[in-house]
Amino acid sequence: MATQVRHPIWLPAVRPAGARTFASLYALESFARASVASVIPIQAYEILQSEQAVSLLYTIVALIGLSATLFMPLLIERFSRRWIYTMGVCGLVIGSACFLTQSLPGQMAGMLARVMGASALSITLNLYIMDHIRKADFIQSESLRMAWSTLAWTGGPTLGVFLYTEFGIAAAHGVVALFSLLLLALFWYFRLSDNQLIRPGKTRATNPIASVGRFVKQPRLRLAWVIAFGRSCFWTTFFVYGPILMVATGQGKLAGGLLVSAGNALLFSALIWGWAGKRFGARNTMAICFFAMTAALFVAGFAGEAMPLVTAGFLLVCAFFCIGLDALGSTAFMRAVRAFERPQMTAVYRTYLDLSELLPPLVYSVVLAFFGLGSVFATLGVFCCICGFFTWRYLPKSM
Repeated sequence: MATQVRHPIWLPAVRPAGARTFASLYALESFARASVASVIPIQAYEILQSEQAVSLLYTIVALIGLSATLFMPLLIERFSRRWIYTMGVCGLVIGSACFLTQSLPGQMAGMLARVMGASALSITLNLYIMDHIRKADFIQSESLRMAWSTLAWTGGPTLGVFLYTEFGIAAAHGVVALFSLLLLALFWYFRLSDNQLIRPGKTRATNPIASVGRFVKQPRLRLAWVIAFGRSCFWTTFFVYGPILMVATGQGKLAGGLLVSAGNALLFSALIWGWAGKRFGARNTMAICFFAMTAALFVAGFAGEAMPLVTAGFLLVCAFFCIGLDALGSTAFMRAVRAFERPQMTAVYRTYLDLSELLPPLVYSVVLAFFGLGSVFATLGVFCCICGFFTWRYLPKSM
């Protein structure tokens, strides 16, 4: 009949979204981001020729990116999540195009585009996960997502630096465009839909400042933010100051990429940390991870530039324990957030990433004015100790 509609036969074959769906999306996203994770700080260092100036550059970019994150729920409400996710992927591609200019304005524009793109991808993916994964399965789902990204974060940084040093900047950033297009194709193949349950009602306030106020009033959300901020501060420090340490001490650019890749290779342990969280409790496991990171960072700070390989070794120890926080930390937020305000609270929660790229470099720029590069790691160690105390003292024992 003329009124009949013929659908492509492959459409019904797509399985309902589950843990593997989001793990595969995150793995491709990780390839797109990890391939230049070590290239970007090296590029910035080559342009500015100063660790302190690089810190200030990261601070400025993170400050602007923070505003974009807080207004993301308004964009999601206006355009729907699928288009915001698409815009996030495009942001990664645009950022790589800006880096090709090899100038300070291009460097800043590229970093800002990446921050905004990563913000859009993170917020929308977390919303999809909370839609499709049961609360009881969050630990298993998050540990699987981290584990599937191991290959990307292990080989990506070294591959990016190798392409950058051997074939030029266009080759390094061309990989970003390739994986971004693959990510976009896979996302639209899964056809993830917006869940009307989490969309705010017409009478509900969407003012970003009001969302921050509602977030701060909820103790469990505050604690979840502190845990996420603490682990993200380490990764920001590791990705930026690890390669700088290798270059500044004469170990070479490739050594910086290898250090980051070695730390990311430990992501396979996310499955082990997921098991530990179920066996010993998320609260106990995360507190131990913070305290172990504190000890390792103090040793790395003491070794500093005088013993760069020792410093690098203890940074890898920190990475191992920080992966435990990656595998378990987000469950504290996902279990606490209310369904009807997920977009607003997820955007506020996501500010941990922007502020972890804003505040540590700002603090480090002051510290580096008086002390050597090792002081960066010692300063972070103090903060990790504080995070460990709050996790042990206030996270519910039932987790």
